[in-house]
Formats: sequence, structure tokens, C-alpha cells
Amino acid sequence: MEEKTKIKSFTDLNAWKETHKLVIMIYETTRSFPKEEQFGLTNQIRRAVISITSNIAEGFSRQSYKDKAHFYSTALGSLTEVQNQLLAARDIKFLQQEQFKKVANQTITASKLLNGLIKSSKQNSHNS
Repeated sequence: MEEKTKIKSFTDLNAWKETHKLVIMIYETTRSFPKEEQFGLTNQIRRAVISITSNIAEGFSRQSYKDKAHFYSTALGSLTEVQNQLLAARDIKFLQQEQFKKVANQTITASKLLNGLIKSSKQNSHNS
């Protein structure tokens, strides 16, 4: 039987690891956005993507499962915001289709893991 790895830090969470990858991807991708978007879409999408990992970290530090679920849900909201902004960036031709697909697929992976964290936190709050 496989032994479960003990999660000691928010950085041990798969949801954090995958959303951190998304942070790096977004920062690398937005470097090529037009300079006039520095305080527009570039800033907005970067703030939203950082909010995802920040809320996962904060949720991890909370003692109650209800609080954890709240912060993880906020992270999911920020992830949805990033998905919307990626669609806009693609449609206004800031992103090529291949770039878009790669980053969009990462958001889907992250979303599945975040939904799992939320579900787990909610189940644990009902069991405690």
C-alpha cells in the first residue's frame, strides 16, 4: 500500500504547484503584450493569477475548514477571472492560438485541483 505524503506547507499542495506553474506561464506570456497594456490587461491578468496562489497559501494557514474553503473558493474565482482574460487576450490577438491552448490547458488542470481542495475542505468541515 502506498504511503500518503504528509503535507506540511502550502507548497506541498498539488493545487498550489500547478497554479504556481500558471503564474510563471502568465508572466512569461504577458511579456509580449503591447507596452500600452502594461497598466491594462497585462496588470489585470498578473494580479489575478498571483491572487490564486496567494489565496491558496492563506487558506492553507487557516485553522477551520470553513475558512480554508472560503480562501480556496476565492482562488477559484481568481482563476476564472484569468480564464476570461485569456479569452480576451486571444480574441484581440495578444496571444496566438497555440500559446492560448497551452495556458488554457494549465488553467483547466489547476481548476480541477482547486475544486478538489474546496470539496475536501467542505467535507472536512461537516465531519468536524
